[in-house]
Amino acid sequence: MKDMTQGPVSRHILGMAAFIALSTMFQTLYLLVDLYFVGRLGKEAIAGVGMAGNQTFLVLALTQALGVGTTSLIARALGGKDRDRAELVFNQALLLSGLVGVLFFVGAFVTRDFYARQLAADATTAALGKQYLTWYIPALCLQFGLVAMGAALRGLGDVKIPTLIQIGTILANIALAPVLIFGWGTGHAFGVAGAAMASLIAIVMGFVAMVAYFEHETSHLRIRFAQWPPQLAVWRAILKIGLPAGGEFVLIAVYLMIVYAIIRPFGAAAQAGFGIGGRVMQSMFLPAIAIAFATSPVAGQNFGARRGDRVRQSFTVAAIMTGTVMVVLTALCHVAPAGMIRIFNTDPAVVSVGAEYLRIISWNFIASGIVFCSSSVFQAMGNTLPPLISSGTRMLTFAIPAVVMSHRPWFQPHHVWYLSVVTVAGQMLVNLGLLRREFDRKLNFADPEPGSPVPGTDRARPATP
Repeated sequence: MKDMTQGPVSRHILGMAAFIALSTMFQTLYLLVDLYFVGRLGKEAIAGVGMAGNQTFLVLALTQALGVGTTSLIARALGGKDRDRAELVFNQALLLSGLVGVLFFVGAFVTRDFYARQLAADATTAALGKQYLTWYIPALCLQFGLVAMGAALRGLGDVKIPTLIQIGTILANIALAPVLIFGWGTGHAFGVAGAAMASLIAIVMGFVAMVAYFEHETSHLRIRFAQWPPQLAVWRAILKIGLPAGGEFVLIAVYLMIVYAIIRPFGAAAQAGFGIGGRVMQSMFLPAIAIAFATSPVAGQNFGARRGDRVRQSFTVAAIMTGTVMVVLTALCHVAPAGMIRIFNTDPAVVSVGAEYLRIISWNFIASGIVFCSSSVFQAMGNTLPPLISSGTRMLTFAIPAVVMSHRPWFQPHHVWYLSVVTVAGQMLVNLGLLRREFDRKLNFADPEPGSPVPGTDRARPATP
C-alpha cells in the first residue's frame, strides 16, 4: 500500500501514471495492430467490428459504475487508516461485478443479431458484426471482475504488477490475432471472429493472473468469501459514487450509436472511416486517461485525510500534464491524418472520411483531457453527479442538432464532427464551473472534533491526548 498523503503530489501522479501509461501504450499497440489485421479483411469487416465494438462503451459504463465507486471508497478508507473497511468494499465490489457481468452477458448475447442489423449499413457488415460479437461478448463479460480488481489496486496505489499482467495479456492478444484471423501456421482462418477469440483468450489469461496476485500472501487486500454475503449498504455506497460516472459512458455509447445511425446512408466506407478514426482517437486518449486514473486515488487518499490543498493541487497538476500531451496529439492529427488512416485501409473513400474526422475532432482533445481530469477529482471526492450533468448537457446539445441536420439535403458527416467539437468545449466549461463549486463546498475542512467520523470510514476520531 502506498501512502499518497505525504510527499509531492506531482511525484505520486507521475509515478502511478507512468505505469498506467506503460499499460496504455501496449493497449494502444493492441488497438492499432488489431485494427491493422481486421483492415486486411475489407471495409465491411472494419465497419462491422467497429460497430460491434460500441458494446465496449456499454461495458465501460457498467464497469465504471462499479470501479469508480470501489476506487474512491478504498482510497478514502485507506486515507482514514481503515484497512478492514477497504477489504470489505473490495470483496463486495467483486460480488456485485460478477452479478452485473452475468446479466450483461445474457442480455448482450441474446440481442446481438438485432443490434448488428439495426446499425449496419448493409447485410454483409451486419453478418460480420454478429460473428465478432459472438466471441467478443464473453470477453467483455470477464472485464467486470478485472475492473473490480484493478479499481481496488488503484485505491491502494499499487499499479506495478497489475500493469505487467495487462501488458502480458496484450502481447498474447497481439500474437494470437493473426493466427486466428488468417490461420497463420494452423490453416484455420476464422476472420473477424478470430480477432474476438484472441481477445477472449488473452482476457482469460489476465483474469487468472489477477486472481493469483490477490491470493498471494503479500497482498494487502485478499479475496475472502466470508465477506461475500450481500451487504446492501456497501453496494449503495459504491453505486452512489459510481452510477453517475457510469452514466457518462452510457452517454458516450449513445453518442456512437447516434453517429453510426446518422452516417448509415453514406455506406460502409463512411462507417469504416469513422470506425478507424475513432479507434485511432481512442488510442491517442489513453495517455490522458492514464493521468486521470492516477489522479483519482491520489486525490481520494488526500480527501480522506482532509488535505484539501493537496486535492486542489492534484487537479492542477493533472490538467497541466494532460494539456501538454493533448497539444502534441492535436498537432499530429493535423500533420498526418490521412497517413494514420491509410495504415489500416487504403480505400480512398475510407481514408477521406477517417482523415477528415481526425483533423476536425482533434480540436477537442485538450477540452476532453481536462474533462477526464476534472471527472477523476469528482470521483475522489465521492460526488460523480456533476460530471454526469455536464455530459448530459453535452449530449442534448449534440444529439438534437445532429439528428435535425441529418435530414437536411446539404448534410455531410463532417457537420457532426464540428458539432462534437463545439459541444465538448461547452462540457469542459460546465465541468470546471461545477468543480470550482465542489471545491468550495467540500475542501474547507475545519479542525476535526473528537468523536467525529473519519471520511470514508465508520470509525470515530480519537480524542487528542
